[in-house]
Amino acid sequence: MSASPSFSAAFDLTGKVALVTGCDTGLGQGMALALARAGADIVGVNLVEPKDTIACIRETGRRFIDLRANLSHTSAIADVMAQAVAALGRVDILVNNAGIIRREDALKFSEKDWDDVMNLNVKTVFFMSQAAARQFIAQGSGGKIINIASMLSYQGGIRVPSYTASKSGVMGITRLMANEWAAHRINVNAIAPGYMATNNTAQLRADEARNQAILERIPAGRWGTPDDLAGPVVFLASSAADYVNGYTLAVDGGWLAR
Repeated sequence: MSASPSFSAAFDLTGKVALVTGCDTGLGQGMALALARAGADIVGVNLVEPKDTIACIRETGRRFIDLRANLSHTSAIADVMAQAVAALGRVDILVNNAGIIRREDALKFSEKDWDDVMNLNVKTVFFMSQAAARQFIAQGSGGKIINIASMLSYQGGIRVPSYTASKSGVMGITRLMANEWAAHRINVNAIAPGYMATNNTAQLRADEARNQAILERIPAGRWGTPDDLAGPVVFLASSAADYVNGYTLAVDGGWLAR
């Protein structure tokens, strides 16, 4: 049975503006492209020019606004939001994808590596979400916030203490923001990617023994790809997810089930 027009329309993002942080490569690029293919115009916020992302999104016929900012500092957030609104008139969707990871034994882990990760992965996520929520309320339109969690929102991991703390924090503040902002028709959810073939996991995949151990634990038998997040991010950004709030969706090939 084919989908009815009204059902398909629930996933249509035509006329929406999505602000995506960290979309020059990898998962952020994949999610930005998926949102554009669903009809949204994209504001990308990156440290470097996202040449490939710009080219891919413009091929879809959607607009791409290229903003440069260092989101490790919350002082950049107000200007980012103002530029996005000035360029496209509104913001309807925020994807908090920008993040970093530092690897070191917990006994040797430095305060700098702790602070750098926590500042970008949790502090900026909260204050970027706060800025988006204020914009949504000013527009009187409601909106969608999608945070990027991790398997380490559920598990401890090894040699990534600040990353584990930050991604556990993302799950918690996702729930908090959903509780407070649902009354404003703002949905706040998160996606927890499983083991994905990105720059962040290059070291793991290069370690033959560790790579094999990970693959043996994944029921799907493979590393995930940016394409695996396309459906989940479009769903959470769309009206199809209007009654989904405060939830972290694992996209992990069955990792947590194992």
